[in-house]
Amino acid sequence: MPGADTAGDALPPFKTLPFKGPDIEVRRGEGGTVYLSSRAELPPGPQSIPHLLDDKAAEHPDRPWLKQREPGHGDWLRVTYGEAVKLTRNMAQSLLDLGLGPDAPLMILSGNSIEHALVSIAAQRIGAPATPISPAYSLMSSDFEKLKHCFGAIRPKAIFVQSVEPFQKALDQLPLDGIAVISMNGDSGSISMETLASKPAGEAVDAAMAKLGPASVGKYLFTSGSTGLPKPTPQTQGAMCAQIAGYRALDAWDAIEDPGVIQVLDWMPWSHISGGNVNFNRTIEFGGTFHIDEGKPMPGAFDTTIANLRDVRPQYFGSAPIAFGMLANAMEADETLRDAVFSRLLYLVYGGATLSDDLYDRIQALAIASTGKRIPLLTMYGATETQAVTMTHWLIERVGMIGLPLPGLTLKLAPVGEKLEVRIKGPTVMTGYLDLPKKNAEVFDDEGFYCLGDAARFEDPDHPEKGVVFDGRVTEDFKLDSGTWVSVGTLRPAVVAACAPLVFDAVICGQDKPYIGALVWPSPAAVKAEAEAAGGDMAKALASLSQKIDGKLQAFNARQGGSSRRIQKFRVLTTPPSLDAGEITDKGYVNQRRAQEVRADEVAALFD
Repeated sequence: MPGADTAGDALPPFKTLPFKGPDIEVRRGEGGTVYLSSRAELPPGPQSIPHLLDDKAAEHPDRPWLKQREPGHGDWLRVTYGEAVKLTRNMAQSLLDLGLGPDAPLMILSGNSIEHALVSIAAQRIGAPATPISPAYSLMSSDFEKLKHCFGAIRPKAIFVQSVEPFQKALDQLPLDGIAVISMNGDSGSISMETLASKPAGEAVDAAMAKLGPASVGKYLFTSGSTGLPKPTPQTQGAMCAQIAGYRALDAWDAIEDPGVIQVLDWMPWSHISGGNVNFNRTIEFGGTFHIDEGKPMPGAFDTTIANLRDVRPQYFGSAPIAFGMLANAMEADETLRDAVFSRLLYLVYGGATLSDDLYDRIQALAIASTGKRIPLLTMYGATETQAVTMTHWLIERVGMIGLPLPGLTLKLAPVGEKLEVRIKGPTVMTGYLDLPKKNAEVFDDEGFYCLGDAARFEDPDHPEKGVVFDGRVTEDFKLDSGTWVSVGTLRPAVVAACAPLVFDAVICGQDKPYIGALVWPSPAAVKAEAEAAGGDMAKALASLSQKIDGKLQAFNARQGGSSRRIQKFRVLTTPPSLDAGEITDKGYVNQRRAQEVRADEVAALFD
């Protein structure tokens, strides 16, 4: 067990974690079903997210709420809480005048920015659902099918883009008669943010905001499209505020001596639940400062995140496991960066995949070298339809667990085939997708629990209250011809980790076959390095890369216990996963079944 104390080799203590520990009620139902819920009382939440922003502005109007770098990694631009209230109230008046309201949403095509945040809150003030769409649908797509689908699903009254020019081709695909286009500077005939904020708010804004309640739709977020076209998911003020109430029930920040103003640095897109709801709204709840990180966990782009971490020094930092691998590499090479990162850090949060044991150990070694203490590594789990569902909010000496249900929620693990499916019920869960009654009937069980399609298992089956471990997707697992089950959700990340840094993702194949095969995408950095070593001869470079991957997979196979974990054959893919074909979502999730359909010839070659 990584990080576990051993006799004669006791490890340093963890830093104090600003959360209360779990207090879980376990109920066992028929057929092996288990229900888990927190005994912590759910405190009241705010009336709405705009109301929460107003409350924090009244407490500290001059505190920076949002910061964003000027182009070229320049100085931080900022807007204070007090400024944000005035600006969003005025913008709300202009949006009302343009005809926006509960049945006339705002659509946002561009990524995270100060202007994006302001116009989103402005729309929410008047009950107009703010609908951020993944920029990939406008900037990376060749057919704009998903963009047109999202537009038709919500029928917006106005569209915001940071600048018109990059989005012009996408906008040309949409029927824009009677629909206002808003941009930061008002280019190409659009309405500028300055114009939008120039008209003082009137009584109509206050009247609209007074009507906001738990059922008011604050946003529509679209699912990732990993199982068909993206589905519009209402994010009600009640659901978002219940999420905040759940965290209030667990917070123990009074145990931290003078934590200071909470500084948040985050890159995760606001078109998804973790960035747009959990992290964004949580910062307002803290009265903290949200630094918009324009870096990403990709070669080259992560340098921006490293520079921002050195500058911001947040109290907590969350990202995908691949980012922590890049960060560990950088900190191991630069002690000043290491000490800057850990100077105020209380915990790290990973999500989207399992963190490997060796990476956990490396991070702990860095934390101990810098502070003399270990750093808690937490994770949370959820979906567009549910907000955050579970969290590891207590000190544990391992990774891979997805935690226990947040206060106010009931987690149900129901047998489906060989696995336990994750189902959830509570005030953060949607009541249904927009205008999709047939789909809504499919995703809720007979007790009203939303079925996530993921599988989980207990850390200790005799004591479910000790935590739940992610166990892959129910629908992605398959059987070999021997009848042996293969858990794709746990095998895929293990294979990718074993082949690091040569591989960035893989497709696990073998339905009704005698062995497991894998299609692997090489990392761009590895391809570049091999190409340079081969003098530009790509055939030679790929052959060398395949040989190195083969060595890593042989070492991986030697550590595995049976056929359900060993890769018999693999092929290196030379074309990237396609967003338009549905192989990959804009969050980077590879749809295993769809990728095998698209690459049927490659799959067949694995089993010749």
